[in-house]
Amino acid sequence: MKLGRIGIWAFLDMLPAAEAQAAAREVEDLGFEALWIPEAIGREIFTSSAILLAGTKKLAIATGIANVWARDAMAMANAQRTLCEAYPERFLLGIGVSHAPLIDAVRGHHYAKPLTYMRKYLDAMDQAPFAGAPPPSPPRRVIAALHPKMLELAREKSWGSHPYFVPPEHTARARKALGADRLLAPEQAVVLETDPAKARAIARQHMAIYLGLPNYCRNLLTLGFTQEDLASGGSDRLVDAIVAWGDVETVRARVKAHHDAGADHVCLQALEANMAELPRGQWRQLAKALL
Repeated sequence: MKLGRIGIWAFLDMLPAAEAQAAAREVEDLGFEALWIPEAIGREIFTSSAILLAGTKKLAIATGIANVWARDAMAMANAQRTLCEAYPERFLLGIGVSHAPLIDAVRGHHYAKPLTYMRKYLDAMDQAPFAGAPPPSPPRRVIAALHPKMLELAREKSWGSHPYFVPPEHTARARKALGADRLLAPEQAVVLETDPAKARAIARQHMAIYLGLPNYCRNLLTLGFTQEDLASGGSDRLVDAIVAWGDVETVRARVKAHHDAGADHVCLQALEANMAELPRGQWRQLAKALL
């Protein structure tokens, strides 16, 4: 599976399917080898992945992440096997436990003991029967892991980890926990805007939902940030650590910092002031400067 050193992370759910395919083709034509997509309250992620795989030729589609509460382990494993057979070496399954507010209030489940739940889920995936045509090679999965024990589980039971909403300092911690032979693919938000006020306003708009989720906040506190940094939309120090804003050289330096800290692949999520607008211009600038 070819992911390259840099990929794109994007929300495409608001686009009609044909337009989402066109956006994925644009990412592919620019030279990126991987496109990461989320699962929250939009499209079902395997359906969405199939649409994007069908609309592209070589691009790897990676899930960041498929929610373990959205389907049982057998459904997860067999959906993965189906796509890996249909599109060999082009589908990477990223899975995660998500967050209590989304699971309890939105999905109507009970979020408890996420590490234990994930371990049992992975075991059930491995044991799931499948009567369909098998993929030509064993399917790969990565785990969204922030904290030490989940990173240990990722090392033990997966191909690696896809951390989200993290600075390079976390990448260094994750590499140490994963060891040298596991994939480490952190997400990095970016804004190609050199005006500090404008750039930080875009960044804070993006960060607002994540600063309301306990898992991310606890992780940031372990990295030396304080409750004051997390308050009121995030301090400038926190904003600058989570979102790389400025010119392409600023982004290049941040990507290098992740690579130097141990990342194999960095997923760039370009942000716009209008969150419904695709950052096509930024994709083009990033491709020209970084690929």
